[in-house]
Amino acid sequence: MKLCRQHLIVAVALAIAALGANPALAADRIRIAAQKTGTLAWELAVIKAHGLDAKAGLDLVITELAAPEAGKIALKGGAADIIVSDFLWVARERALGGRLAFYPYGGTLGAVMVPLASPAQSLADLKGRKLGIAGGPIDKSWLMLQALSRRSGLDLKTAATPAYGAPPLLSEKLVQGELDGVLTYWNFAAVLETKGHRRLIEMSDVQASLGAKGKVSILGFAFDSQWAEKNRTTIDRFLATSQQAKHLLAGSAGEWQRLASRIGTSDPALLETYRKRYAEGVPSRPLDAEIADARALYRAIAEVGGTDLVGPARELDPAIFYRPAQGS
Repeated sequence: MKLCRQHLIVAVALAIAALGANPALAADRIRIAAQKTGTLAWELAVIKAHGLDAKAGLDLVITELAAPEAGKIALKGGAADIIVSDFLWVARERALGGRLAFYPYGGTLGAVMVPLASPAQSLADLKGRKLGIAGGPIDKSWLMLQALSRRSGLDLKTAATPAYGAPPLLSEKLVQGELDGVLTYWNFAAVLETKGHRRLIEMSDVQASLGAKGKVSILGFAFDSQWAEKNRTTIDRFLATSQQAKHLLAGSAGEWQRLASRIGTSDPALLETYRKRYAEGVPSRPLDAEIADARALYRAIAEVGGTDLVGPARELDPAIFYRPAQGS
């Protein structure tokens, strides 16, 4: 009996030692739904490659999806803990009785791209032009562009001829001369840059004209606020880990070369353009500054998009923003 008891003590000690030697066994689990071709997927690949999740005591269970809408369904259906979405959607869900929270993810924005030889020099020069719009009629950048044009007495929605479509298709039509310009996402704008097109209008400049004091992270991590309250240390560690990955991506050309197959290009010049543009949007401002600018943009976008876009909330409620513990 004594021998058996000694064996039991040794077995328990070995089990405890094994747990200490392998933090992943005791790691806190987070289920993340990420668009397969989006920057979150790239960021998560960097986190995994450097073992940042294990170092933070996190077990990240990643599901890659084909479209952002699938992530929203996964989050609302309880199949995911965190996704990346915009504060407009989070605010709308909250206004309709949901309990989502938002934390800034990134502020890299797209641009209106035109051929190098285009005579267009300003927003007013888009009048009478055929303009491709990535993301559809309620795309956030398109709504901001309309809001700005209205302030100068130009209704861009009717003054120009919008053509909605997928970013790759719109880029192809611009290159072929079927469109006069394209309002597109930052990564597709980067590709067009390398093909000899130029930026007519930077969306960061549009944000500033609408009252923002800095680059606003329209995209953010979205998650259930009650889940966050129960798992504050877990989510705070995840947010810190995400920021580490962002700084690695912003500062290292090697990280982009490693991601080349996932991104879909091995062109060093394009990868470097990606890196520079991505770095411009890495959040670095105090949360209160983000909130103030987000509220200013929300008013401008809500004015154009109306209740179909934002629901009953005409003002952005600051309470949707999650605040990590001090020092996290």
